[in-house]
Amino acid sequence: MAKAKAAFMKRGKLLRGNISKNLKKWMVKALVWSVALYGSEMWTLRKEDIKRIQASKMWIWHKMEKISWTAYVSNEEVLGLVQEQRSLMQVIKQRQAKWIGHVLRHDCLLKTALEGKMEGKRPRGKPRRKMLDLLMEQEDKKISYKELMRRAQSRAGWRHRHWNLP
Repeated sequence: MAKAKAAFMKRGKLLRGNISKNLKKWMVKALVWSVALYGSEMWTLRKEDIKRIQASKMWIWHKMEKISWTAYVSNEEVLGLVQEQRSLMQVIKQRQAKWIGHVLRHDCLLKTALEGKMEGKRPRGKPRRKMLDLLMEQEDKKISYKELMRRAQSRAGWRHRHWNLP
């Protein structure tokens, strides 16, 4: 997120200038969100990470609209001004589902690593949450790994279920 803010600040004068709002939004999506979401397919997000992502998104919209943080303007009002919705987390989840489906359809070292079947000692404490755990919990109910693998084999079904595409 820091790199995304830096990318915004590099073009800050342009994005806060007197150009149309649609062009500003297009530039933010092309120049800032591409930096912010680089590698998001591999992220395992905690609640605090999600809050930081959403806060930085709102920071960018506030700066673009020249709204001070001391002004009492709610985030919903700012989203209304820029005519946007909270969709960044949905984009991240779609990217993750697309990537996981691709990996699960192939037999490779990366699939072995994602499954957690690597040899060696595990550190003390509670096991870290894996990306597969997050994907299995996103469903209406928790599903098994075998069921997730079965669903991933059908590319069209996977697209329809996880990307919301026809």
